[in-house]
Amino acid sequence: MNRLLCATLTAAVLLLGSPAQAEVRKDRIELAEGHPTEYVVVRGDTLWDISGRFLKSPWLWPDVWYVNPQIDNPHLIYPGDIIYLTWVDGQPRLSLKRGIRKLSPQARVTPLDQAIPAISLKDIASFLNDNIVLDQDLLERAPYVIGGKNERIIAGSGDRVYARGEPVENVSLQGIYRPAKAYNDPFTNELLGYELYRVADGRIMARDSDSQVLTMDLLETNEEVRVRDRVVPNDESRIQSVFYPSAGPQLANAVIMDVLGGVAKIGQFDAVTLNVGAREGVEVGNVLAIFNKGETVKDPVTEEMITLPSEKAGTLMVFKVFDKVSYGLVMRASNVISVGDSLKSP
Repeated sequence: MNRLLCATLTAAVLLLGSPAQAEVRKDRIELAEGHPTEYVVVRGDTLWDISGRFLKSPWLWPDVWYVNPQIDNPHLIYPGDIIYLTWVDGQPRLSLKRGIRKLSPQARVTPLDQAIPAISLKDIASFLNDNIVLDQDLLERAPYVIGGKNERIIAGSGDRVYARGEPVENVSLQGIYRPAKAYNDPFTNELLGYELYRVADGRIMARDSDSQVLTMDLLETNEEVRVRDRVVPNDESRIQSVFYPSAGPQLANAVIMDVLGGVAKIGQFDAVTLNVGAREGVEVGNVLAIFNKGETVKDPVTEEMITLPSEKAGTLMVFKVFDKVSYGLVMRASNVISVGDSLKSP
């Protein structure tokens, strides 16, 4: 959290560098209807939830957060703490007052794991490290499983398997992934990458340079390992519970391509796949507005087919970014959201 608020405050200084920019920024910070003057943090809260009680746009909370230098580590918020609203120069400010704690002579300890997160991760936990998106070249270069010991074609934890190819990274610990689907841009039909999900973790025990065969022992499996599964270094990036909330960039033809989990309709806290990524300037923590496609109706007078204006249906925040694809979590849903709905800067 310390790095989070330092970074966001630095970003706010840069964004508010000129008077013109500052005026635009002020206009964007609006308080929520029926907002409280103070709020006591309880277990299970998130920064997003708390900010939503005070602000119409919860992702703007870093812009109104006041770091009190008299409080030991004010960047971390715990159950029992009090968030209160004040006004400075006509602008809202959120400040922190520590809850009552028992004091006794002892070493100062900051329990990082007890601080409240920015958002709840329980709904996307299964997607944090098990799904990756690779481009075609990297997928084709990745080693593939050719069989198991004693001619097995499937294997599980504790078994030995053999793969063929040169590892993408020279590390002994590798993940074994299964290609799930190909993502093509719905507008240009460009191949954006292949989604893979992790079926096992393994360790390379030996390599035969002549035949390019890797001997691997399976350490942990989610499913049985099969022939043709790919050997790829585990994605070491951990999905943080602390984000840098920011308005996403202006994007052309950005849409929701898929829903992680295979549901038909999308609601709050569903994880979705977007057809934009790092190439388009998307970053972890970017917030994007979701718009339903306008319906096509027939004009009863002219009999022309008219497309109605799109309507805002919700808000999502990006939690994982690849080169041409990214994953987002729907934070708010005011209407039913579907695959193909467009995304815009909020």
